[in-house]
Parts: sequence; C-alpha cells; structure tokens
Amino acid sequence: MTSSSGDSPGGSSGNVSATVDWEALRAVARDAMSRAYAPYSGYPVGVAALVDDGRTVSGCNVENASYGLGLCAECGLVSQLQLTGGGRLTHFTCVDGRGEVLVPCGRCRQLLYEFGGPDLLLETPAGILPLSKMLPQAFGPGHLTK
Repeated sequence: MTSSSGDSPGGSSGNVSATVDWEALRAVARDAMSRAYAPYSGYPVGVAALVDDGRTVSGCNVENASYGLGLCAECGLVSQLQLTGGGRLTHFTCVDGRGEVLVPCGRCRQLLYEFGGPDLLLETPAGILPLSKMLPQAFGPGHLTK
C-alpha cells in the first residue's frame, strides 16, 4: 500500500512496506462497518488493520438484545486475525456509521495491545499515533511472566 501522508510504521512493521495508504485501509473499515449488526444502538462501527505479513483483516460490531453481550468491531478483527494465520497488527483504523475516523474504546485498546503491542500505529482524528500514546503504561503478556 502506498501513502499520501508518508507515515512510517513503528518497530512492529515486519514485512509491511514503509508507507501505508490510510484511505484504502479506511475503505476496508467502511465496508466492514456496512455489515455491522447494530439494531439497538444504531451505532455501526467498522475496523481494519494491516498484519505484519501484509494481510488486511477487518471487523464490525455485533450487538445483542442482552446488551452486555455485544461485541465491539475489534473483537471480530482479532478473531479474523487468528483464523487466517495469526501474526501481529501493524496499522489500525476504526470508523463510525458516517465513515469518520473514531478512536477505539479503552477495552479495545487493551485488546489491540495484545495483538499489536505498543508500536501498533492507530489512525485517530488527531493523526497517526502509536498505541503506546493511546494506552500508556499498558498491562500486557510480559507482566504475566514476572
């Protein structure tokens, strides 16, 4: 993917090229958002991410009549990541029902940390930021080995 913004990936980039087409990644997220199941909140969300081997994965939110059982779009994304071979997320975007960039909720930031780490680059309304800026002092797998 090419980038009009010239953003360089962080240390977790693996085989992903040095530039990213964030608009193309948003288009994948918008497509995922169009498949969201959000009859209760009316708030569809779609996400898309690049994987260190060059794959693109996506997800959408899926609500439930028992509200606490609803799944954020990021849950579907990491399920697809694992289903299609695992790997590490390198670049991530999230869009709302209007297709506008949205930041992940705190729970989802923690989920993304598990599969992308602190160097995962997130597209936010304020620009491209590493996950370490969005989830400072994060708890992760390394804490469980101490």
